[in-house]
Amino acid sequence: MNRIDKTFIDLQGKNEKALVGFITAGDPTPELSLKIVQGMCRSGLDILELGIPFSDPTADGPVIQRSSQRSLKNGTSLSSVLEMSRKIRRETSIPIILFSYYNPIFNYGAARFGKEAVEAGADGVLVVDLPPEESDEMTAEWNGQDLPLIRLVAPSTPQDRMALIAGTSEGFLYLVSKTGVTGSHGLDIQDITEKVATLRMVTALPICVGFGISTPDHVAGIAAVADGVVVGSAFEKLIEENIKDPGLAGILSATVKTLKAVTRQTGG
Repeated sequence: MNRIDKTFIDLQGKNEKALVGFITAGDPTPELSLKIVQGMCRSGLDILELGIPFSDPTADGPVIQRSSQRSLKNGTSLSSVLEMSRKIRRETSIPIILFSYYNPIFNYGAARFGKEAVEAGADGVLVVDLPPEESDEMTAEWNGQDLPLIRLVAPSTPQDRMALIAGTSEGFLYLVSKTGVTGSHGLDIQDITEKVATLRMVTALPICVGFGISTPDHVAGIAAVADGVVVGSAFEKLIEENIKDPGLAGILSATVKTLKAVTRQTGG
C-alpha cells in the first residue's frame, strides 16, 4: 500500500480529514524553504504538495507566481527540488506530491523524472496543465514506477468527463473549488458541496478541494463535505508577508496546527 492510500485510510479511522499543504520549493531561500516544510510536516500536515517553480505558472495567482519568481531567482531547479524531497523524506513519512507544470518535466526528461522522483521519496505527481488525453506520453516513460498521477477536476467539468478523469486517476482527485486562479477570493460552499456529490457518483477515490482556501472557516466548510482540504496561496502569502522575520518557519508551523485542528473537529 502506498503512502497516499494509507494516509486516507488512517484519517478515516480517526474521523479526520486531510490537510494538504502546498509550498513552492526554494522560497524564500533553499535553506529556509526546507526548514519551513520540515516544520509544517511536524506540525500536522497530512500531505505535502512540493511545488516545482516555473516561469509561467498560468493556473496560479499573483502570490504563487511571485513565490516561483523568488525561487527561480535563487537558482531552484527540478533537480534541486528532487534533492529537497530526499531530505524531507528522511524526516517524515507523510506523502509528498510533486506539483509541476509539464514544461519542466518535459525538459528534464519524463523517464528520468519518474525514476528520480521515486528514488527521492515522492508519492505522486500533479501536473496542472496536462489533461488525460495528453498524459500518456509522460506516464508511459515511467516504466511501471509506482508514482500516481493526481488528476484535477474543474468546477465546470460535466459528469461524463468527471468519470473519464476519475477512471485514469490514482491517489486522490483534486477538485478545483471555482473558476479562476489560485488565491482568488470567494468560496461557494453550497456549489462545492454539489460538485463533490456529483464527483462521488463516479469515483471511490478520496476527493480533496483546493483554490482560494485560506481561513479556518474555509477549511471547516470544505472538510465537512470533502476528504481533504488543499491550502497553498495562504501559506505562500505568510512567507511573503513575513519574509524577513526570523520566526518565519514558526509562523507557518503555527498556522498548520490551527488548520489541522479544524480538520479534526469537522471530520464527521
